[in-house]
Amino acid sequence: MADDEELIRTGFRLILTSRGIDVVGEAADGMQAVTEAERLRPDVLLMDIRMPHLDGLQAAKRVLGLLPHCRVLMLTTFDLDHYVYAALAAGASGFLLKDVTAAHLAAAVRLVNTGDALLAPSITRRLIERYATTHSAGRTDTSRSPAAAAAAARTPAIHRDLAPLTPRELEVLALMGRGLSNTELAAALTLGESTVKTHVARIFAKLALRDRAQAVVLAYETGLITPGGLTAD
Repeated sequence: MADDEELIRTGFRLILTSRGIDVVGEAADGMQAVTEAERLRPDVLLMDIRMPHLDGLQAAKRVLGLLPHCRVLMLTTFDLDHYVYAALAAGASGFLLKDVTAAHLAAAVRLVNTGDALLAPSITRRLIERYATTHSAGRTDTSRSPAAAAAAARTPAIHRDLAPLTPRELEVLALMGRGLSNTELAAALTLGESTVKTHVARIFAKLALRDRAQAVVLAYETGLITPGGLTAD
C-alpha cells in the first residue's frame, strides 16, 4: 500500500492482516511505491492519489507498465480527485474512498484480486460523469491555457473502435457504462447471468480491455453513452 499518511497505512494494514490478507510492503510516496512494487511484485496495490515526489496516477502507470498482472486500487477523497478518471483509463481496476469501512476494504482487495473491478459502481459512475462533463467542456474551450492543453494531451487514450461488437454487446457495454453489475444487467436484458458474463468476456476480448473499469471509461470516451444523458444513437 502506498500513502503518505502513516496513520492511514497503519490502520489499513491492521484491517487487512486481521482479515487474513498479507500486506507485503508499504510506501510513503509515489517513487517508493514504484520501487517497492517492482521489488515485491504484489497482487494488489492500494495507491493514494496525492503523494510527494510522484503522484499516484503517474506511479500507477509506471507500476502497471512494469507489472501487468498487478491490480491497482486508487485511494481518493472522491470530490477532490478528478484524476481518478485518468487512472481508470490508464489501467487501474477501480478506486476506494478514504473513509471506506473495514469490511469494504477487505472485500474490495479480494474482489480485485479475482480479476473483477469497478468497485462501488454508482459512485464510480457519478465520478466519471462529473469529470467527463468538465473534460468535454474543456476540449471545446479554445481559450485554455497551454498548461491545461498539455495536461489534457497527457490523458491516457484507450481503444475507441466499437465496430467489432454485436448490437447486443453494444447494449451490454452501454449498461456497464451506467454502472450496472452482472446481476443488474441480467435483469435489465432478461438474460441469464452466465450469458451476461459471456457477453462481458467477449467485449473485453474484442476491445482489448483489462476489466470493467476500462469498459466504463470506453463507453464515455467513444460517445456510446453521454454524461448524465441517454445512450447515444
